[in-house]
Amino acid sequence: MTFDTPILRAGTHCSKWDTMEALYGLSPVEGLAMWVADMEFRPPQVVQQALEAMLAHGVYGYFGDDRAYLDAIRWWMRTRHDWEVAPEWIFTTHGLVNGTGLCVHAFTEPGDSVILMTPVYHAFARIIKAAGREVLECPLTVQDGKAQMDFAEWETRLTGHEKMLILCSPHNPGGRVWTVAELRAVADFCRKHDLILVSDEIHHDLVYPGEKHTVMANAAPEITDSLVMMTATTKTFNIAGAHIGNIIIADPVLRKTFANTMNAMGISPNSFGMHMVTAALSPEGAAWVDDLMRYLDGNRRLFDEGINRIPGLRSTPLEATYLAWVDFSATGMTPAEFIDRVQKVARIATNYGASFGTGGENCLRFNLACPRAHVVEAVARMERAFADLQ
Repeated sequence: MTFDTPILRAGTHCSKWDTMEALYGLSPVEGLAMWVADMEFRPPQVVQQALEAMLAHGVYGYFGDDRAYLDAIRWWMRTRHDWEVAPEWIFTTHGLVNGTGLCVHAFTEPGDSVILMTPVYHAFARIIKAAGREVLECPLTVQDGKAQMDFAEWETRLTGHEKMLILCSPHNPGGRVWTVAELRAVADFCRKHDLILVSDEIHHDLVYPGEKHTVMANAAPEITDSLVMMTATTKTFNIAGAHIGNIIIADPVLRKTFANTMNAMGISPNSFGMHMVTAALSPEGAAWVDDLMRYLDGNRRLFDEGINRIPGLRSTPLEATYLAWVDFSATGMTPAEFIDRVQKVARIATNYGASFGTGGENCLRFNLACPRAHVVEAVARMERAFADLQ
């Protein structure tokens, strides 16, 4: 299989394609699904083979003996991210949305505030609010087309009720790869205000040539006693349906608190995800990721060139992720007006920027993890939808 090979996903209980008509009024026949953050690609063959071996065996009982699974995670973190992880630090959750919820319940109380750097992944705010906690938005600024942290401004927003900060690294949306200096500044901010720092690094493998992701545990090792790391294979290998992720905690006190919360909720892993992860985090999986990023690099360049030719539209240069962030501010249109054109004229389903919090109101998020012909078609549709601006 090549990344150019189209795969029909409509009619397979696929969230991205099979709910698009109900949510956007776009059928899978006429619409382009560029919203849900999964890829239009099959995972590496080694993952397929792991599942085929399970099917051949034909017994789907409880998973046990996770040594190979833990070793695979540790090998990946060591070889791909220069991070040494002990096996006892690793907890397996049902994905990182579940992991975020567990962190909120483990380390905060109802009424506490959790800091988000907005615009940011929309599930964070949903989970925080549903848990009876408050969201404190600390908006990012944009300088020279890149998201920037403004700690001086954020200081003025604090109320004293903050107990946690959730960092998205690399950032979604916008695709920023935070520098070591920026990561250390986040760590200093959390230390100053006695905050638990939860670093969501689910996109840590999806980094483009010329950029370097640094795990927070390496950037600021001095905050180990207040740091919770979140990583996963689901975005990297397009296995989000496995619902499996890692919460990695070096500090024994934090680890005990988190373990108590997991035990109280009866969390245990599913065997399919365990086998898929063990297979993916391998030399074969690494080679596939390298090929993937070269392909996605071509997609992002093509998309940016096309979108940036349209007056009033600006596609944020991605440093990581496959999620393009397009700003419509300079069109002078309201969100309702530009969404109407994208949805009804271009017939593209995207994520609405407002759902990511303050700062996202004039933007839309486009998923570029698809065959290149899909990106070419999306650009052509956008050019036609905004032809009067050209």
